[in-house]
Amino acid sequence: MAKKPCLAIWANVSERFKKPKRNWRFNRLVFTLCRNTKHSPKFAALMQVHRSLDHLPLFTNAILTIGTFDGVHTGHQQILHQLKDEARLQQGESVIISFDPHPRKVVGQLNHPIQLLNSLPEKIELLDQQGIDHLVIVPFTIKFASQPAKDYVEKFLVEKFHPHTIIIGYDHQFGHNREGNYQLLEVMKEDFGFRVKEIPEHVLHNSIISSTKIRQALLSGNVDEANECLGYDYFFEGKVVEGNKVGRTIGYPTANLEITDDDKLVPGNGVYAVEVELKDEKEILEHQHSSSVASSPSSVLQGMMNIGIRPTVDGAHRVIEVNIFDFDQDIYGQTLRVYLKARIRSEVKFSGIDALKEQLAADKITALHLLNNR
Repeated sequence: MAKKPCLAIWANVSERFKKPKRNWRFNRLVFTLCRNTKHSPKFAALMQVHRSLDHLPLFTNAILTIGTFDGVHTGHQQILHQLKDEARLQQGESVIISFDPHPRKVVGQLNHPIQLLNSLPEKIELLDQQGIDHLVIVPFTIKFASQPAKDYVEKFLVEKFHPHTIIIGYDHQFGHNREGNYQLLEVMKEDFGFRVKEIPEHVLHNSIISSTKIRQALLSGNVDEANECLGYDYFFEGKVVEGNKVGRTIGYPTANLEITDDDKLVPGNGVYAVEVELKDEKEILEHQHSSSVASSPSSVLQGMMNIGIRPTVDGAHRVIEVNIFDFDQDIYGQTLRVYLKARIRSEVKFSGIDALKEQLAADKITALHLLNNR
């Protein structure tokens, strides 16, 4: 059987070059030629999500960066713009390497919840909206973290991705005891034929500041500041579970939410104006396991949300409950996505149920005003 063009090219060069570490620049040229033949696979315009290092495609002039990108906020977006600009310049593909679980859960010494701004499916969705070509989710383990820095470059970055350009910060560290850094990549790039470009220090600084500011703002209820730093409205998802149904008896039925990701940051206690999407669980599961990203259309509803211990009713434990305006359907077991639009007030204890009902009526008026005049 005749060999396909790309296989024939590879067969010819493999005999000539016995030490691949000296010839990655030439190998990358071969990969590019292969991708441009009629035998190369067809890729959708959507961001491709890869979860197995053993089944990666042959990237064309891979321009890659590495990070957790929790929040995909405005600071991160500056890095992503640099990545995409370089990919266009080199007629290549933008590739993000990220990790799951979050590295701090594996090698960090955590005395408190990690409080991530995004679950993994949310991060995938947000990166897709940024127009990235490929996202590679690497299983982060002790074994992966313990590999020598030079092996990380040669066995992981080079052999798996054949990068044209690696874009990282000056303070990026990797490998066993975090002994790998930007300077090591500069030393090794000549042997393996890739370029290294530095993320400007002020961009990195803005990214770090943004992540800290967003978390602090959300925990203190400063929705406007958090959303401004994110570049979008903060959101989370929860499954509707049984509550004590007190809201129903006073004219304000609520959907009690159980957060679907234990690591997700829950905003500080208080009453919020929100928008809500109903999400079918089947669509969510399909989205999580898809190799490409596509958004499902859904209706956006208005409402108000309370996060807190409900001191007027019982004050026993913290709950998240959403009153969806002009809505009366049985949605137990369904998943809601809640978008924070504004904070109305702090949670307070009222003198009784009548005073609570009076305040809820005022809260609804305030919420509608905030939601319809933004």
